[in-house]
Amino acid sequence: MVSVLFMLFSILFCVCLITANLLETKQIALGPLSQTGGLLVFPVSYIINDCVSEVWGFRKARLLIWTGFTMNFFVVAMGALCDWLPGASYWDNDAGFHAVFGLAPRIAAASFVAFLAGSFVNAYVMSRMKVRDRGRRFPLRAILSSVYGETVDSIIFFPLALSGVVPARELPLLMLTQVFLKTAYEVVILPLTIRVVKWVKRYEGVDAYDENISYNILKIFII
Repeated sequence: MVSVLFMLFSILFCVCLITANLLETKQIALGPLSQTGGLLVFPVSYIINDCVSEVWGFRKARLLIWTGFTMNFFVVAMGALCDWLPGASYWDNDAGFHAVFGLAPRIAAASFVAFLAGSFVNAYVMSRMKVRDRGRRFPLRAILSSVYGETVDSIIFFPLALSGVVPARELPLLMLTQVFLKTAYEVVILPLTIRVVKWVKRYEGVDAYDENISYNILKIFII
């Protein structure tokens, strides 16, 4: 069974992933740094992952991650199909539509692999550290699990998605900067994350410890 709060977290998680995939098609300038637009929203998905892993445990996080993956895949597939279909005779914005959805399949393929790897690493580290620390030091768990997850995500995503689009000499800096900025994003919002987690634990009456569970990522419906 899942609660209403878990359902709302799941909806927000899916929206963040879908939005991030679309925003990844634009390169933005943050002062002297060049980044993908997905930076604006993607870290929120890791914050939600941390909250779900901390409150409900790895098994619920596993369901959350696969749900996000499925919803993201559906949107990207429909976008690619619509891009492939011929436009109406009066439609004159094929170039603009293609600029967003034409690149989306490649970005999505890289994003899907990177997302699954990074998200499950994040949830696993969060889960094991909580058991080891007996529930203490949530801020440290939240930051370290995100660093691990986001590093894995960036190492996989950027070479697959942007090789040939972004100059090769720019990719390492882009990857390192993404990890740093996403982590900084989470550090800044950490006080709010801590308050949300404490409130959800009290409201739900749940504080899961993942002892003697299977970390097999394919056991989706064991929650």
